[in-house]
Amino acid sequence: MGLLDGKVAIITGAGNGLGEAYAKLFAREGAAVVVNDLGGARDGSGADRSAAQKVVDAIVAEGGRAVANGDDVSTVAGGENILKTALDAFGRVDILVCNAGILRDRSFANTSEEDWDAVIKVHLKGTYCCALPVWKWMKENGGGSMVLTSSTSGLYGNFGQTNYGAAKAGIYGMVRVMAIEGRKYNIRVMGLAPGAYTRMTSDLPGRQGREPDPLSLPENVAPGVLFMVSDLAAEHSGKILGVSARGVREIKMVETEGFAPGRPYTAQEVAENAAKVFFDVPENVHRLGAAAR
Repeated sequence: MGLLDGKVAIITGAGNGLGEAYAKLFAREGAAVVVNDLGGARDGSGADRSAAQKVVDAIVAEGGRAVANGDDVSTVAGGENILKTALDAFGRVDILVCNAGILRDRSFANTSEEDWDAVIKVHLKGTYCCALPVWKWMKENGGGSMVLTSSTSGLYGNFGQTNYGAAKAGIYGMVRVMAIEGRKYNIRVMGLAPGAYTRMTSDLPGRQGREPDPLSLPENVAPGVLFMVSDLAAEHSGKILGVSARGVREIKMVETEGFAPGRPYTAQEVAENAAKVFFDVPENVHRLGAAAR
């Protein structure tokens, strides 16, 4: 018996990399899978719809159930057609993993409007376009689970990825709000910050020209995502997990003690109470403040 027996999963960007690994593992665990992939290059250019079909063929060859979909996640029509593919083939949808993405890395000063719009459209708008029709269907049909892919680039920051980081931080916001709204409909939403060696990360500093660590391959990350979409994670809606070959950890936003005098205050008082406001304050912050006066 598999963890996903009888369930139907939609996975976007599943023609290679992490999405492919999720699709194959979910199928082995009993799910029928819609493998979505436009088949574009890493920067979003071009299209090759055979990418999704190759994954489907591999799943079917192992005795699983899957269908291919080549719609563009960044359009409302594309998102609706992806849902329609699931309903036409399998009659329902229980799981959505929004995984599709592109990269157009530039330092902020060198980011063009085209680079900005393309990345925001695929990641942030694409998550909206795919999640909304599935959300509406789940709302009327007993609920389900969604995993929306964020990134440490958005949660912590990373040089040269302002557009990507902004989109991924926006997805974090979607997770937090959708988890609240989904409670009454039994729709569980979690956020994912994955870490793996894929075509998206193969040229990061320190990786060029090196063979990948076998532990960093997508198939070693997929079990963490399987946990997230399964009933094993039923009590964890709204949480963000960092999932890599090293393991799984929760990433959360926290607050300091803060400076809260309960009365009008001055900017100088904020500086004088910096140790309460910030997590990590240099020991000389008050001396520097005094010198500035």
